Amino acid sequence: MPDATLRLGMCAGEASGDILAGAVLRAWRGNCPGIDARGIGGSEMQAAGFVSSHAMDRLSVMGFIEPLKRLPELLKIRGSLLDEQLNWAPDLFVGIDSPDFNLSVERRLRERGITTAHLVSPSVWAWRRGRIKGIRESVDKMLCLLPFEVAVYEQAGIDAVCVGHPLIDDLKHLPAPEQLRAELELPANKNLVAVLPGSREAEVRHLMPVFAQTMHRLQKRDASLSFVIPAANIHREGQIREILRAYSLDVELVSGSGRAAMAASNAVLLASGTAALEAMLMRKPMVIAYRMAPVSWAILSRMVKTPHVGLPNILAGRAVVPEHLQHEATAENLANSMIRVLEIEAEQQINVFDVLAEKIGGQFAERTMSALQSMIAA
Repeated sequence: MPDATLRLGMCAGEASGDILAGAVLRAWRGNCPGIDARGIGGSEMQAAGFVSSHAMDRLSVMGFIEPLKRLPELLKIRGSLLDEQLNWAPDLFVGIDSPDFNLSVERRLRERGITTAHLVSPSVWAWRRGRIKGIRESVDKMLCLLPFEVAVYEQAGIDAVCVGHPLIDDLKHLPAPEQLRAELELPANKNLVAVLPGSREAEVRHLMPVFAQTMHRLQKRDASLSFVIPAANIHREGQIREILRAYSLDVELVSGSGRAAMAASNAVLLASGTAALEAMLMRKPMVIAYRMAPVSWAILSRMVKTPHVGLPNILAGRAVVPEHLQHEATAENLANSMIRVLEIEAEQQINVFDVLAEKIGGQFAERTMSALQSMIAA
């Protein structure tokens, strides 16, 4: 197929998806300069020559209530996107994340004979596994960031491939821990534990008090320990400072810089989430915790179908990293686990992290481009 005829439809609904798709488009243009890419995307995609027919931020809705309030607008955007793509007839359409919006678009395009792919697997392996049937009707190929996700789709008769994780490529550019400590004005000669209580108000409200109690216990046991807490934004910083007032701790609170704080540390105490994957890929020993409102926990604990919640443990298929959830997330349990990690288990965790990172692999943009190009060639 001549380069000039290659038409690629895409839709990203959030900033994270825009970043991923922008990297893929840059790689693709280096390989196929004549590509024509259109749909919905943000600044990263547009900087790579993408033509967006709608403002991407109009799709960026979260929770249960806001999408309902915005439903008429979202349906109008979806209808407009479908009409544009059907009239244009791309060689391939790729939805990037935002599954609630993109999978419905992909299904309708596929029904009309357009080849479709979806980049970033929804967490069907954790909850709402019934979505698999709809995904099978929507996509010709699922592009997964993590290797264990591929088997879930293959078992359901869906073509899937692991394209690696962009974090592996991003983290290669981090400065050395010594440089990061100097930049963040952290002590150079102490064992440093990064403490990440989450980025949402409720996460900090439920976790930060027990994290503060945990730090207090740890520092009483080992005076050489120091702590750094990266606050996600100015609101979380104020919330964290208020909680810390009740404790006398050797702790530095920094604005943002979550990745840098983890990279500068010897170990990490954190809320379950994507930060655990970042810490794993940085080879940082860790302890994972999570707390939420009792009613929310009662609902979520019945929905989740995996024996572990931390991605390092899910990837390994066993308990490599200590997890303490809800009523088990006590200061005593967290402090005891962190002491074991610092004194005994750090090297064991790091050895497993090496293996897991190798299985995931980097070169995300190039691998994604190759997987999509193979669909067009077929």
